Amino acid sequence: MRPRSLGIALAAAAALIALPATHPPAAAAETPLSQGRTATASSQENAGTSAAAGVDGDTGTRWSSRATDDQWLQVDLGATATVRQVVLDWEAAYGKDYKVQLSEDSSTWTDLKSVTGSDGGVDTLDVSGTGRYVRMLGIHRATQWGYSLREFQVYGTASGGPAGCGAANAAQGRPATASSTENAGTPASAAFDGDTGTRWSSRAADPQWLRVDLGSVEDLCRIDLDWEAAYGKDFQLQASADGQTWTTLKSVTGATGGTASYDVTGTGRYVRVNGTARGTGYGYSLWEVAVHTGSAGEPPVQGGGDLGPNVIVVDPATPNLQQRFDDVFRKQESNQFGTGRYQFLLKPGTYNGINAQIGFYTSISGLGLNPDDTRINGDVTVDAGWFNGNATQNFWRSAENLAISPSNGTDRWAVAQAAPFRRMHVQGGLNLAPSGYGWASGGYIADSRIDGTVGPYSQQQWYTRDSSVGGWTNGVWNMTFSGVQGAPATNFDNGPYTTLDTTPVSREKPFLYLDGSTYKVFVPAKRTNARGVSWPADAGTSLPLDRFYVVKPGATAATVNTALAQGLDLLFTPGVYHLDRTIDINRADTVVLGLGLATLVPDNGVDAMHVADVDGVRLAGFLIDAGAVNSDTLLRIGAPGAGADHSANPTTLQDVFVRIGGAGPGLATNSVVVDSDDVIIDHTWIWRADHGTGTGWDTNRADYGLRVNGDDVLATGLFVEHFNKHDVYWSGEHGRTIFFQNEKAYDAPNAAAVTHDGIVGYAAYKVADSVTTHEAWGLGSYCNYTADPTIVQAHGFQVPATAGIRMHDLQVISLGGKGQYAQVVNSTGAPTSGTGTVPSKVTSFP
Repeated sequence: MRPRSLGIALAAAAALIALPATHPPAAAAETPLSQGRTATASSQENAGTSAAAGVDGDTGTRWSSRATDDQWLQVDLGATATVRQVVLDWEAAYGKDYKVQLSEDSSTWTDLKSVTGSDGGVDTLDVSGTGRYVRMLGIHRATQWGYSLREFQVYGTASGGPAGCGAANAAQGRPATASSTENAGTPASAAFDGDTGTRWSSRAADPQWLRVDLGSVEDLCRIDLDWEAAYGKDFQLQASADGQTWTTLKSVTGATGGTASYDVTGTGRYVRVNGTARGTGYGYSLWEVAVHTGSAGEPPVQGGGDLGPNVIVVDPATPNLQQRFDDVFRKQESNQFGTGRYQFLLKPGTYNGINAQIGFYTSISGLGLNPDDTRINGDVTVDAGWFNGNATQNFWRSAENLAISPSNGTDRWAVAQAAPFRRMHVQGGLNLAPSGYGWASGGYIADSRIDGTVGPYSQQQWYTRDSSVGGWTNGVWNMTFSGVQGAPATNFDNGPYTTLDTTPVSREKPFLYLDGSTYKVFVPAKRTNARGVSWPADAGTSLPLDRFYVVKPGATAATVNTALAQGLDLLFTPGVYHLDRTIDINRADTVVLGLGLATLVPDNGVDAMHVADVDGVRLAGFLIDAGAVNSDTLLRIGAPGAGADHSANPTTLQDVFVRIGGAGPGLATNSVVVDSDDVIIDHTWIWRADHGTGTGWDTNRADYGLRVNGDDVLATGLFVEHFNKHDVYWSGEHGRTIFFQNEKAYDAPNAAAVTHDGIVGYAAYKVADSVTTHEAWGLGSYCNYTADPTIVQAHGFQVPATAGIRMHDLQVISLGGKGQYAQVVNSTGAPTSGTGTVPSKVTSFP
């Protein structure tokens, strides 16, 4: 389903979503083939709800049937048409189960789409078929009333060719700007207000321009100009996707004013009249500019809307709030490879006596602009009771943008990988171990303030960035800090700590918040040499939700790409999304934000996502799960050979996780490939599964976890595990990594299977021989060769031995003697031995 108005979802107790109920206009860039056509129905509720009202283009009217099942609404398109899409705008009385059908003669019907379990609002159905008659055949109603449709819209191509250029003015009422205005009474907006008694006029100089933002990329077919006496003699009609790079659609010379229409061909979100020579001694002056859009016959994707069925929005007065947390936790506590996805959003305020236990694929976030806007006098808890006190599999969950005053003075966040703790204020201590102090394998904290002491206890490793802590009790193997006030001093020679005073470059993750009652996404600014939290200063930009296509379960990759082409950003609501084509991100500064560990699954061997070599793309908060047919690259940033400088506005990859196998067979040659320069990889877990279903040396084969070909790439919090070859292969120059955690593939069948170039075992972190400059801090690789414990891996790290390569604080560990390492880095470092799980370290190389 595509974006739907909240509609009757406000009445559903489970939804908990407090958004205004709005219905977008039925008319889009092109009039539907069905609008104004002859319509009939099985019944009508009364004289005011006729079949014709369902196809009249007016969302203030509606068709409604008698209160029985098996009702239908049918429209005659007037001629055979190729139908691509059907949009049903339901009133409160909607169909739960129904079919959309197509016929050439209104007697014999073919099913285009069967819908079960609709939740009303606006249902957008991608279909394919040819016919003259289209109908909605209701099977089961969702309410005690009949079926009621505000609009039944059919899009496609009429017989004989495209539907033609639309009569509607896509520019009317849209935001407008100009190079200048003559005075306050002649603003740019007056040329797009639909009133020929008002006008825009410029200063008396050349050149001057007037432009309008259509709101999304459109197919442009005609532009009408209504000049006042001060007209343009020479001008261009231009279009742009971003308002910066312009394409000339039509050059006009020797114009004489008056009213003129110009047929054009092209696409763009912005349309501009660019005057180069005036026809009089005055400026340029236009009564009206009308822009007509294209012949595709399909509606644009609408931005904004509700947040879907799996987002739970609450406030301090929400009834049975603890029960809501408990109900989701009961479903998700041990649901490691299930399909449930949930996001709790807490409105600003104070919540008393709450213990929000967070299970798999569950996120909890505050909706304030700052963490202290949303306070919990209670706990946000992760423990490991489901796994007998072992927290090493507490993956895929998150907490963000909250203040917690723990009930007993210390909050517990006993997690493993892919469980970020971001933008949090703990007014007390923080315990990172499970209640029985069993094993734990985390973890990540960023942009957070912990007033008390952080106790890792049994945590094997942890990375903390740009935060402040009241103290830090201990560490097991690898505790790395950058930009953390209160962090312990480096003691890696005889302890677990690696501490950098600042983080060289960082930019916090985008997040959803409420500005009054309006949802917005805050996009934090880049920081250099950061130390401590970014809030409450909050440098950055706020984007309204209507700039985002709110993606909900059932959406197609084609629709997602259409939204991106229109200039929309993406907000993936919790769910599992199967992709039959690659999501292509080509626009600079695009934001792709996931809620509740939204999961993308590429089918039939396609790649999941490609990002062009452009500035400032933000990818955050989602999971890519490899499909059963091998993908070449699940996520690619940039293209081979990319070389543009993005240092002023880098692309960021934050809390984006990759999984191959575990939930079923998965295959991918490369998991993540970074070709662009200056990319920031800030917390990722790229994991070839060692347990679950669909696992085995070849069953979930994946050669490489992360491949970096771009220059000046920075990784902060890099977790990559179990790949068939190198877990990380770094070919770009001037790369930097702060914290790396790795396990080698458990299931290597024997030494021969991992021997290459005369070397036993693929290094976990390989810097290509051609690289001259690279630096890294706080790196650990562990082996647990359960299939063949006799394997002796040559080394954990392999780098060129040149002056420009600087590696700090590296270690390798044999877990219980299941395999060993001969050296740490290249041929340097003592071998591991025995079953004692004792690290072998190198503090500096070369």
